[in-house]
Amino acid sequence: MVCGDAEFLMLEMVDFLRSIGLVVQFGETGETTFLPGLEICAGILMVDEKKLLHPGDLLHEGGHLAVLPAEQRGCAQGHVGDDAGLEMAAIAWSYAAARHLGIAPEVVFHEAGYRSGGDSILENFAAGRYFGVPILEWCGMTGGDGKPYPAMRKWLRD
Repeated sequence: MVCGDAEFLMLEMVDFLRSIGLVVQFGETGETTFLPGLEICAGILMVDEKKLLHPGDLLHEGGHLAVLPAEQRGCAQGHVGDDAGLEMAAIAWSYAAARHLGIAPEVVFHEAGYRSGGDSILENFAAGRYFGVPILEWCGMTGGDGKPYPAMRKWLRD
């Protein structure tokens, strides 16, 4: 359950996701969701504050929606991380979003996530060894404007 500073971070992330055009709603999620307290239903990111264990997961799931083509975003349902390329793009997107918001990347890449690979992702990204960024560049979301990643040109894929 989210409380204290974690609740403030959660609300900051929700405000950001909404500001870029994603739909985030609070309510009950199913009992068996990919991440506790989060569920994607018809392109809407549902947040169950009572079940949410890691607020940083909001940015990762938001990243999944953000990197989907616009015509697919509104019908995204359930677990949307089956495509390895889009999974890497969502990871890169969520790192950029955390940096943009001034949130410690450790909030997103916590020890309980990423099949216990969060530390490895943090180590590589901190050293500038990014993955997923070429996909963001290909989608026109970063690069090409003189500001290298993790700066983003736009937060949603067309």
